[in-house]
Amino acid sequence: MGIWLLALVWMGSACLFNARRCGRVHCRYTGPFLLAMTLPVLGHGTGLVPLGEDGWRWLGIATGGGTMAIWGLSERLMGRYR
Repeated sequence: MGIWLLALVWMGSACLFNARRCGRVHCRYTGPFLLAMTLPVLGHGTGLVPLGEDGWRWLGIATGGGTMAIWGLSERLMGRYR
């Protein structure tokens, strides 16, 4: 759980920093999404939100799939930079 949390905070913070620095569109949305994904990770890791024996797999799919969807859709709809 600790590695997941550290990785999500690192990636989310990097996206938000990058959005301010270069104005990349997807970074505005993937940063908050990755930071928000710390909540289900924390919930599953502490046992408050039991997701079963495949919980980490589902969290990985949700995180990776959500990030790819946000990246692709945001840049397709709004362009690469703003």
